[in-house]
Amino acid sequence: MVDKAGPGVRHTPWAALRPLVLRLHFFAGVLVAPFVLITAITGLLYVLTPQLEQSIYRQQLHVPATAAQAPLSTQVNVARNALPEAEFKAVRPAATSTDTTQVIFTAEELPESYYRTVFVDPHDAEIRGVLDTYGSDQALPLRAWVSELHRGLHLGDLGRVYSELAASWLWVVVLGGIALWSGRRRATRAPRMQPPGRTRVSSWHGVTGASIGVGLLFLSATGLTWSTFAGDNVGKLRETLSWETPAVAEGLPMRVSFEQSSRRIDIGYDRVRQVATHHGLTGPLEITPAEHTGAAYIVRETGRSWPTQQDSVAIHPMTGQITDSVRFADYPLVAKLSRWGVDAHMGLLFGWPNQIALAALMISAICVILWGYRMWWLRRPTRGFGNPPARGAWRRLPIPLLLGGVLVTIGVGCAVPLLGISLLAFLCVDALLGMRATAASEGGARRPAG
Repeated sequence: MVDKAGPGVRHTPWAALRPLVLRLHFFAGVLVAPFVLITAITGLLYVLTPQLEQSIYRQQLHVPATAAQAPLSTQVNVARNALPEAEFKAVRPAATSTDTTQVIFTAEELPESYYRTVFVDPHDAEIRGVLDTYGSDQALPLRAWVSELHRGLHLGDLGRVYSELAASWLWVVVLGGIALWSGRRRATRAPRMQPPGRTRVSSWHGVTGASIGVGLLFLSATGLTWSTFAGDNVGKLRETLSWETPAVAEGLPMRVSFEQSSRRIDIGYDRVRQVATHHGLTGPLEITPAEHTGAAYIVRETGRSWPTQQDSVAIHPMTGQITDSVRFADYPLVAKLSRWGVDAHMGLLFGWPNQIALAALMISAICVILWGYRMWWLRRPTRGFGNPPARGAWRRLPIPLLLGGVLVTIGVGCAVPLLGISLLAFLCVDALLGMRATAASEGGARRPAG
């Protein structure tokens, strides 16, 4: 969203700040845009995966509807017999008559947040398949692979740096671009068809970037919430301010007697499901077993679409009483916003309209980035980096504006560490290049004429 300075620029704070924003936008766009481009392309692929999953894994996910119904406890036992060496984690009963039951296990050989899931026909307890799944939304292998590609390029912890770097700089580039586009003369803001060349490319780059700016800011903010470094700071802030997502208490409110623990009459999964449904949990469910005498069954809704279904209850394993409950309606506002933000970022909150909006946003972002590089190329750089905006713009800033900008930059750099570190590195390299250019020009001036 780089623009040209028009004639008659007034001496305002923005007039002093604009050259600095222009230089920052230029270098950030050229240097960070490849990371954002990769994120946009992989994000576009991820948006398409839900429908692909339903097609590729229909054998595991769906069954013909019949009137017969196998007990949920039987389905769990069949799955446990199929994976005797794995540790049982939870069961997700079939949400409809054409869905399978998902019995989830952990295994030592699986990476963190990966599970091994047995898909069971709820009508006759026949095993329909076994797949490795990922995360709290049970992503199947295709979506898990694309998700890891989007998040870290399958490079582990090192790869996650790229996506966090993209999210850290995206909002800076977007805000700078919107400021530059808004500062244009009104007549030059609209996209142009003529004349061809850099002016036309710049107009489309600016108007498209400004149009999708809010969406990109949203993706940047939500992406940072579960990043490695900035996400850790967000988590600490939420913990300090008691904005964490609440969870039901697993422990029983009263001590189970020795006599009760010795006979251990467990009500079982079918009764637990009935109790949870009677208590108002009507969406897709996940039931976590009572792992020891002093623990309760945990039942939680897993619906991620609108309206959000995330209620949860704890159920006494011998009496069937509700020992604790948490309603999504009672979540702190920040916890609700975090849930909605993450689900919208993943294309889950509003179903296919959410996917279409994200796909359009990703395609537009890809176009903006390519137009930006086209603008840079049309400068015809023959040596070095081309013709970037002049350095030293910060020297012309009013002192109060300069000091305020420095303080804000330090604060943001501490909150978003990859942004702070990369910005500091950029400033050091830029200063060294400036010193080198100054020394070269002074050396040329001192050289005697031949």
